Amino acid sequence: MNHPPRAAAPTFSLPEFRQALGMFATGVTVVTARDADGRLVGLTANSFNSVSLAPPLVLWSLSKRAGSMPVFASGRHYAINILSADQRSLAEQFATKDIDRWAGVAFREGVAGAPVLEGAVAVFECFNRSRYEEGDHVIFVGEVERCERQVGATPLIFHGGRYFTELPL
Repeated sequence: MNHPPRAAAPTFSLPEFRQALGMFATGVTVVTARDADGRLVGLTANSFNSVSLAPPLVLWSLSKRAGSMPVFASGRHYAINILSADQRSLAEQFATKDIDRWAGVAFREGVAGAPVLEGAVAVFECFNRSRYEEGDHVIFVGEVERCERQVGATPLIFHGGRYFTELPL
């Protein structure tokens, strides 16, 4: 019987893996939605990426243990808000557990009900197209129904566990 090939066991520790991943600079997003009762949900994520131009698809991932997993797994729409350089406090607020993440947050209703954060440099309003379980996360693929951007705005960047702003070379 032939067994499918498998990856070799890792030669590194989990902290080493995290540190290596931290060498990839990313933008910072807050993914927002509403639960079935209309309550606001949001979290900071830097696992955002483009997938396809036609159809317009993007992806992000969420830990299977996240408290908001049931909302995103069963919901039909969410918004991915790319934060601006002056929104570091929002990134930290939406990453903090056991607080009202929405306290003092300015937003408007998106076309499908997902909250759109004021001041974001770009927003992707998505239909929750598909989900894939891999390892300890679920990868969400969203079909973008509406997007917008602020021309000339500076995004917030995360690298090596720290926040940065865009610097031209």
